Amino acid sequence: MLMGRKQPVAAKSNSSCIDIALDTLAKGKQALIFVNTKRGAEKLAEDIAHHHKPATLLSKLAEDALSVLSSPTKQCRCLAACLQKNIAFHHAGLHYKQREMVEDEFRKGNLKIICATPTLAAGVDLPAFRAIIRDLKRYGGRWGMDWIPTLEYLQMAGRAGRPSYDTVGEAIVIAASEAEKSLIEEKYVYGEPESIYSKLAVEPVLRTYVLSLVATEFVRNKEQLLSFFEKTFWAHQYEDMQELERIIDKMLFLLTSFGFIDEKTAFVSANTLENHQIKATLFGKRVAELYLDPVTAFHLMKGLKVAERLSKDKVSIDAIAFLHLISHTLEMRPLFRIKNKEMDAVNERYVALQEGLLEKEPSLYDSAYGDYMDAFKTAMVLEQWIDEKNEEYILETYDIRPGELQGKLDLADWLLYALEELARMQKMQHLLSEIKKLRLRVQNGVREELLSLLMLKNIGRVRARKLFANRIKNIEDVKKADYITLAQLLGKGVALDIKKQVGQDLSKVPVKENKRKGQISLLDY
Repeated sequence: MLMGRKQPVAAKSNSSCIDIALDTLAKGKQALIFVNTKRGAEKLAEDIAHHHKPATLLSKLAEDALSVLSSPTKQCRCLAACLQKNIAFHHAGLHYKQREMVEDEFRKGNLKIICATPTLAAGVDLPAFRAIIRDLKRYGGRWGMDWIPTLEYLQMAGRAGRPSYDTVGEAIVIAASEAEKSLIEEKYVYGEPESIYSKLAVEPVLRTYVLSLVATEFVRNKEQLLSFFEKTFWAHQYEDMQELERIIDKMLFLLTSFGFIDEKTAFVSANTLENHQIKATLFGKRVAELYLDPVTAFHLMKGLKVAERLSKDKVSIDAIAFLHLISHTLEMRPLFRIKNKEMDAVNERYVALQEGLLEKEPSLYDSAYGDYMDAFKTAMVLEQWIDEKNEEYILETYDIRPGELQGKLDLADWLLYALEELARMQKMQHLLSEIKKLRLRVQNGVREELLSLLMLKNIGRVRARKLFANRIKNIEDVKKADYITLAQLLGKGVALDIKKQVGQDLSKVPVKENKRKGQISLLDY
């Protein structure tokens, strides 16, 4: 049953959603179709592409989508096949360059249909005549499938007929029965959106803001701190200022116990606290500058102290120990969850490494145990990346898409930088060098042996490995290598460039004129 439609749509398949998409194409219009899962978006795009026979295939666009990654995954190939037929899918699992490509080509009118998860519904202005909402339910953890919020429905429906592109648009919801149609009308079409709540009510956000206000000296005492929060939307919603003050006191106590607020300035007495100056410590100021949740910063500092102790005891610290430390943070959530089929492999790896990890394992019956082990699996995936496993391998082995992997790599880079800064402040020089190397490996996806070659511009993991495999292992080896060998491995342009980078500009080598017939110079190779 199609809600919002006054005229019937021709049935050309066994799916109402596909039929509406084909009808949109027949009208020469564009549509966004919202579904509840990444896999569902891909499957629907494939099905619509199967039924669509465009006049012109977008082969160049398909080639561009395949070339984003050094080794295209099956997801890349699926996207390329859909793009050829003016159809695409869009979700967080796509590489960000592919997502940008899909959005840009849709704006240009080259793509006609995008099958997307609701992440595309917020903050993106696209020329969609129709917003087709196939799924109004999604998986909600232990509660199973549940209806999405009304506000989310309005976001999706609001993508149709954007003022900058159209004067009219159609938002179409697909219902399975008359009963479901009535429920959808009541809850979504005529329903009121949910109330909006201040993010300051969330503890990680609040403690981060409190520390930032103190560290920047925007507030200098508790009275000013309370005065600031009294003017916020959070206080307007909360109404109970006494309870709000109790929560802020709790945050101040926590930050003081972490060593981020000077204990002498934070708590003097209940009577004099209001006007007593509150100051951040050097650590507190740096944590605020790093935009870290103070709990995360304290967690990282504890891990560094464990690492220092292990190092002094001559215990080697594997890269995965640092990767697990940064993975078990709020910033890295949602973590890569352990699937049933992976349980044995993850446990086996964990047992082999647990003595060298930087955080003690919680009790098996502790509610934190699941997060601890999911953080270990996340660290395992990052370890695979720095072991030079490519996106295709990680997708096939862990069912983690390139976009999801890239998101975690970006967060890991940030958290490793924060770890590096905290180690520097604590004068942990030995650990500092190890963390720096690990950060470079995460950025480039390489083993430690390739780091020297990565100092060269335009040399990434693939080219560096190719050089290493041919006994060119460092900058000195690059200097000694002859141009012809480098050109065979990397191409003439790159070979010339890296020779120039090591102080051997071959483009300036003089070539004698009036060469004999058939004679060539080195650069003619």
